[in-house]
Amino acid sequence: MSASLQEGRPPVISRTAFTHRRAARISVAWRLPAATVLLCLLSACGNLAGPDYERPQTPQKDLWRGDEFVRVDAAQTIRPDWWRNFNDPYLDSLIERAIAGNIDLKILAARSGVAEAAISQANAARLPTLDASLGGRVQGSQGGPTSTSVSQAAAIGWELDIWGKAKKGVQAQQASFRATEADWRAGYLTLASEVSSTYFQIRRFDEQIDRQRLALQRNEQIAGIYAGLHDEGLIPKTRLLQQEAEVNSLRKELLELRRLRALSENALATLLGVPAGDLAIPSGHLSDSVELFAVPGGLPSDLLTRRPDIVAAEYRVLEAHELVGQARLARLPSISLTAGTGTTSDALTSLLSGFAFGLTPTVSIPIFDPAVTARLKVSEASTKVVEEEYRQTVIRAFEEVENALVNLASRREQRVEIEALSDKLRVVAAQVQAQLQEGMVSQLELLESERSVLAADQALLANKQLILNDTVALYKALGGGWPEEVVRSTDETAAR
Repeated sequence: MSASLQEGRPPVISRTAFTHRRAARISVAWRLPAATVLLCLLSACGNLAGPDYERPQTPQKDLWRGDEFVRVDAAQTIRPDWWRNFNDPYLDSLIERAIAGNIDLKILAARSGVAEAAISQANAARLPTLDASLGGRVQGSQGGPTSTSVSQAAAIGWELDIWGKAKKGVQAQQASFRATEADWRAGYLTLASEVSSTYFQIRRFDEQIDRQRLALQRNEQIAGIYAGLHDEGLIPKTRLLQQEAEVNSLRKELLELRRLRALSENALATLLGVPAGDLAIPSGHLSDSVELFAVPGGLPSDLLTRRPDIVAAEYRVLEAHELVGQARLARLPSISLTAGTGTTSDALTSLLSGFAFGLTPTVSIPIFDPAVTARLKVSEASTKVVEEEYRQTVIRAFEEVENALVNLASRREQRVEIEALSDKLRVVAAQVQAQLQEGMVSQLELLESERSVLAADQALLANKQLILNDTVALYKALGGGWPEEVVRSTDETAAR
């Protein structure tokens, strides 16, 4: 130890040593700005993560077949609660229960929550880490003294996100979260559509059951009349057997309608999140409870930004785009800083009296890392997959809109013909009834005319259900009232 330190005086530094230290400080001072300028020049050379995001090219759809018959206006007709246009309060209550209790919708909401939490997990890569430790040690030998010591250490690590690699990961996770949100909206729309269609089916079965029951009673009365006529020898046995066979057929159809109605009720219970068998829908007629209505306006041209499934598919394309950018940035050098401090002492009280400190900057250059190249190739290949899935979703959406338009236009034209047929058959049935009272025709002819009227009524009822289902399908195909949503990356949004 030098004398100056022993006496408590500062050490004497020679002029030569002072000059060397000053030159070293100047060198370091120039290196930092130079490195900063170099990084800025590299960043200015172009987008190191690749080109900006653009929506994948898809076939355009300007003209719609059937648009001249059914025109839809998103601003006037497509509303978030579009099912209220059917003017059925019971249907409104069922959909509200389904939205609150459907298990599939809750699963989609939970997945959205997981994706939202993963944003924070991805953002953690951009933040420094801090670790601390405290330990003790006891050492001794047989017959010898025992020594104890305590130690503490702390370390801070931080990888500087100078290229935005970690930011790209956050943006990819944000796109994934937005995709799950769109999945939930698509599930919401599907749920409302399925509840509506199942409810219409139950109402149709109720009305068919009531009509079938009346037809059965009428035919049982006729069978009783035929049995009396046969006993008196006025009609042959075959006539009575034909009527009894008709009664058996009507009873079988009635049992089948009740079975189908129970199955539909079970399906509706599952949609509502209720155990099958625990839901009881009161009886009602489709003709009386649900209204048909025209869909006015003009067909919206922004289908790609309103349908939740298309929006979800595009957000997954954006997610893949961001992951490709992150993989490209992984090929660039990374800079990390590590700072640590620690002490060891024989006593806990003197543990903090002195400590050692160190700072270690590290530059990591991936000169040859096959994993980085492989990751980039996988990301680019995955992007092609989701882009084709997006195009497939768009093509299917066009098909669903076209089918709904064609079906709805055709069903309405068919309804005009069925109504005309029903009116004519009712006139015939009334005339046969009058002729029967005058003894001009047989009871069998009256039965045939009534059966024709029943068949026409059943066809008219089935047509109404089909129109309702096609209306629901059109609402679903057009996005069900969800507002327009344009998919773009965080950087593009901030730039705007």
